[in-house]
Amino acid sequence: MIHTTKELELIANQIREDIIKMLVEAGSGHTAGPLGMADIFTAMFFEVLRHKPKEPNWPERDRFVLSNGHINPVFYATMAHAGYFPVAELKTLRKFGTRLQGHPERTRLPGLETTSGPLGSGISQASGMALGLRMDHLKQQRVWCFTSDGEHQEGNTWEAIMFAGKNKLSNLTVVVDRNNIQIDGMTEDIMPLEPLAMKYQAFNWHVIEIDGHNFAEIIAAMNQSKAIFEKPTCIIAHTIPGKGVDFMSFDYRWHGIPPGAKDIPGDPPKAMQAKAALERLRTLNGKIRSEHE
Repeated sequence: MIHTTKELELIANQIREDIIKMLVEAGSGHTAGPLGMADIFTAMFFEVLRHKPKEPNWPERDRFVLSNGHINPVFYATMAHAGYFPVAELKTLRKFGTRLQGHPERTRLPGLETTSGPLGSGISQASGMALGLRMDHLKQQRVWCFTSDGEHQEGNTWEAIMFAGKNKLSNLTVVVDRNNIQIDGMTEDIMPLEPLAMKYQAFNWHVIEIDGHNFAEIIAAMNQSKAIFEKPTCIIAHTIPGKGVDFMSFDYRWHGIPPGAKDIPGDPPKAMQAKAALERLRTLNGKIRSEHE
């Protein structure tokens, strides 16, 4: 399905609105990362991924792995808008008995390939899937793995990167959410990751760096990865955590809390945070939304 850039922007913005509503309803969860990844998830599920939402176990589907499961509000919201389940179900996030667990749980919700929670495992899981597809001579299906930058501080991540490079898993694409934050601060203050691209290249990966909010760049990079032969591809997507809400943007304090959880100096009072965030999104931070429709 081909969408215009404006259509994709509006879908991503609706997903961001739903993220805020879900988190407020749940009273817990992560805010900054999900908002920052809404554009990339939109591009993936509405333009690039081979999938059938009404037939989630379609044998010819691509495999999608979310390694940093804590950003699942954006995953669930995107799945709902893509047609996997009703949008109304998003309000059950983190509720007792819900299919929308605090971290994705594979057996609860059709369309999930893995259960994720402990950071650093996703690329290992995705590499195993990619190798399995190759062993089964399935050449059309790809494996896509979204990861955080912070989990590149985990040793298991680099074991998987070496494994994929050694086995030349060209049917594997990893997208790194390079938003530079983690729960305790900035990644480069806590455990520096740079030069991240050169590290991947040293392990025999093809690397593409993009603006993670530019749909043309996102889609072009994902499509380019399909044409790379005998190497896995890493797309380093530079994103703004909290994208779309000015008082949350690039603020690590919003990494792991929902709107309304606590007062943050310089931000709206906690009782007004959700309303203020939705107002920013509905007006595109002060711009007249109709100009984008």
